[in-house]
Amino acid sequence: MTDNTIQLDYQKRIVVGKQVKKLRSQGKTPVVIYTHGKESIIAQVNSKELLTIVKKAGKHHPVILTKDNQNITAMIKETVLESKNQSLSHVVFNSIFDNQMVEAEIPVKPKYTEGNESSPAERAGLIVIVHLESVLVEALANNLPDKINYDAEKLVNNSDHILVSDLEIPKNVTLLSDLTQSVASVYEPGAVEAANNALSGSDEEIKQTTVADTETSSSDNTDK
Repeated sequence: MTDNTIQLDYQKRIVVGKQVKKLRSQGKTPVVIYTHGKESIIAQVNSKELLTIVKKAGKHHPVILTKDNQNITAMIKETVLESKNQSLSHVVFNSIFDNQMVEAEIPVKPKYTEGNESSPAERAGLIVIVHLESVLVEALANNLPDKINYDAEKLVNNSDHILVSDLEIPKNVTLLSDLTQSVASVYEPGAVEAANNALSGSDEEIKQTTVADTETSSSDNTDK
């Protein structure tokens, strides 16, 4: 985790039910704070501040919730979006102890050598498809990283791939995701275009097809 403390002020909320709509029109968003064996806190926060916090903290960075100089350390458990404008309509926090082991989804990011913004494969005209954008880990809240890197410089040739087992896991962090999952793979542009044409341009189906091809290729190589 970075040294940056993320803090958010909250107020107790009396408004519930259909009246919450009026609350949102006043620039406030309803939130719930689940506590350890105690009654949940029904609260409200500034909508603009909350949006900034959610983007910054995600579900992997502790947030200090403050009211009347009293602090609650919590993690974002759930966010609910307004269907019409995709704004935050509700957020659920889970309070945590400083010495509590927590599970969190951590974003996975490529790491390049200084001066590069793409992998050797991409610089050579090949295509890198990312199959996994986050992994599940367990650690003390203060040890949770903001991201987990993989060495994208190892993606050089067609069929090169990065697995979860290749990720750079920080000290004091336990990886819970399947080690055999593919994180990113290299493909020839023609293979991706053919899959795209065959599957009517569905990115998700392309991923599934190319992942299956990679797994088949890996299996064939193992058998040999």
